[in-house]
Amino acid sequence: MPFPSFKLHLVPLLIGLAALAGPAAAQSEASTTPSDTSSLPTWERLTPEQRERLITPLRDRWNNEPDARARMLAHAQRWQDMTPEERSRARSGMKRWRHMDPEQREQMRALFARMRALPPEQRATLKAQWRAMTPEQRREWVDANPPPREGRQDR
Repeated sequence: MPFPSFKLHLVPLLIGLAALAGPAAAQSEASTTPSDTSSLPTWERLTPEQRERLITPLRDRWNNEPDARARMLAHAQRWQDMTPEERSRARSGMKRWRHMDPEQREQMRALFARMRALPPEQRATLKAQWRAMTPEQRREWVDANPPPREGRQDR
């Protein structure tokens, strides 16, 4: 295997891919997923077929998107470095993102890009202003502060 640490990053990548797969995938799997996840086996106890079912989407994405491989590995490393609380917040954020419409996503991209460049006290001010804005004011703000276009991921 070309990346010895790849196996360590496989589970977080699968979690991330599952989270980003979208509501349709979640609905189709809902009928086959047990409600008591504590009864599910550890990775080592999965059957080869179960492992293959989990790995196939990742393998296909890895093979079909060579330009995304470095980003995929970087995401896996960041996931490994997160605390359980940070992982929980990340999952919540992914869930919120999945349920946003395209306009809301565009607004969040713009807001995040702007906040990233601000010191903490100015971030708090902008966050308070954003919450007080009407939808029309938010659209105008995004028009005046468009998000960066490179590297966008809508998955």
